[in-house]
Amino acid sequence: MVHSCGNLHDTSSGSNYQNLTINNIHLDWEISFEKKIINGIVRLDFTVLQNTSKILLDDRDLKIKSIKYLDKELNFTFSSKGVVGGTIIIDTPLLEKGTNGSLVIDYHTDEDASALQFMSKEQTIDKKAPYLYSQCQPCHARSIIPCMDTPSVKQTYTASVTVPKNFTVLMSALSNGQSDVVNDKITYNFYQPIPIPSYLFAIVVGYLEKKDISDRCAVWSEPSIIEKAHYEFIETEKMLLAAEEVLGPYKWGRYDLVVLPESFPFGGMENPCCTFVTPTLLAGDRSLTNVIAHEIAHSWTGNTVTNANWDHFWLNEGFTVFAERKIIGRLYGEKMRQFEALSGWESRLKVAVNEVFGPHHEFTKLIPNLAGIDPDDAFSTIPYEKGSAFLMFLEQIVDDNERFEQFIRDYIKKFENMSITSYDWKNYLFEYFEDKHIYLNLINFDQWFNDPGMPPNEPLYDESLMTKCRDLADVWIKASEEDLDKPYFTEANIFNSMSSAEKDTVLDYIRQSNEQITIKKAKKITELYKLDETQNCEIIMSWIRIGLKAEWEDIIDPALKFVTKYGRIKYVKPLYNILFSWPQSRDKAIETFMKNKNFMHPITAHVVERMLPKTDES
Repeated sequence: MVHSCGNLHDTSSGSNYQNLTINNIHLDWEISFEKKIINGIVRLDFTVLQNTSKILLDDRDLKIKSIKYLDKELNFTFSSKGVVGGTIIIDTPLLEKGTNGSLVIDYHTDEDASALQFMSKEQTIDKKAPYLYSQCQPCHARSIIPCMDTPSVKQTYTASVTVPKNFTVLMSALSNGQSDVVNDKITYNFYQPIPIPSYLFAIVVGYLEKKDISDRCAVWSEPSIIEKAHYEFIETEKMLLAAEEVLGPYKWGRYDLVVLPESFPFGGMENPCCTFVTPTLLAGDRSLTNVIAHEIAHSWTGNTVTNANWDHFWLNEGFTVFAERKIIGRLYGEKMRQFEALSGWESRLKVAVNEVFGPHHEFTKLIPNLAGIDPDDAFSTIPYEKGSAFLMFLEQIVDDNERFEQFIRDYIKKFENMSITSYDWKNYLFEYFEDKHIYLNLINFDQWFNDPGMPPNEPLYDESLMTKCRDLADVWIKASEEDLDKPYFTEANIFNSMSSAEKDTVLDYIRQSNEQITIKKAKKITELYKLDETQNCEIIMSWIRIGLKAEWEDIIDPALKFVTKYGRIKYVKPLYNILFSWPQSRDKAIETFMKNKNFMHPITAHVVERMLPKTDES
């Protein structure tokens, strides 16, 4: 059903969701690992909002065999493709406002469906069986389901998925049991009773093992890493309880984690009931589990209250980063929340605005205009950090943290299961804080929403933990070549006593300074802090970037090995960008990417391919 507060058009969807909306989807799928496709029949249950004689659905390379309404086949055509796919135009009898109906579509996916990664057994961690997983956000659900692929439409769903025996199937839904084995095949059944947008449809199929964390939390992975994953994520229930303190009762039933293969493009994906996470979080010391706090928070901000289109993505991500840090504050203290927020401002937001895009770029706006643009190409830290900073600034303006948290809980109740715009949120903010208008009216909301570059206001931060990081970084930045031989630079206690986030911040400050990093200094940092031995991917990433800034040629091979092993865009995009632009690494980087492109997730490969140097430059 359409849950949007207004009639805002989603430019990334060609569906006529303002005339007709989908309430429920039933999927009957069979997975073919041999052909790398999903064979399916989908039933779309709809309600007519305005009289119409056409149904328009989003599509990306789907192979449609037939479309039926009331058991009669309908005529359909395909529109020309845009930047995010095309449209299936279905001719129907007159459908009158207020009536309900169902379409039944027989189809299969393309072998290159952008939402899917079929993996050979050699590409998996255990190398025992093939594997399949999906990534539908932002606009890839249309490559596996003919649907209204817009966050403005939310629907419940049920599914029956048939796979070869011995495989496990998980979806962004609750289990409804499984069949007996018939002809060496087994069917898994699922139901999702809470309406969700299409980008939250998800499936994973593989040889998977489960280990419980609590009554409502478990971790799934390939068998060889299940103990490691269970150890890493043992605090998930504790995080979920802290999230409920901040955001209200958890309503989705299960909160399970699935550790995917290394090619997964993101840190995590907040699929309801079944969060997907990258194995890059398996640092061995639980130092990177903040990502889990982020994905848990999405259960309220994003999955329950959703951006109406991708221009307003900060409503999903900015709110979630803000809530994630509230959870971190509950668990590890307010100083750590403040440190994480300041680090987001300094190390991520400033870098994205000033180095990645430039301060006048459209994508640095809190509400960018993405008409004609693939939302994947606009993906960045901007909506996360600029959005979170805005909420932290507002919390300080209101000057009552407890009341602002209550506002967040009431906002979630107010817009539960709806898709909204920034202006819906702003109107509710003014309605809720009626006694604070004198302060809210001093804020230039238009500037926050629509101006590119850094925000017009910076929140106040407790800088005590950050100061310690800056002080250590300054010692390295100011050190001369001769200083590096002094006793001080044989002592690693200060660095080793820091949290993972603090260590990463020290390394970032060193890299981002205006001072050139010498090869000797890069080697000394590596040797003293044993950066080449860590299992923490965030530290590895920072180490490689220091080496690349120093133009240390010995770092090229570790960098290429890292981007080949892990497909997380957060790592792959900036590293390939540097490797493509440095003459000493360019040819080898291009060769490495071309060799491995077909083994990467389609989203990641698309991002990197767009960065390849032009032929006349290479």
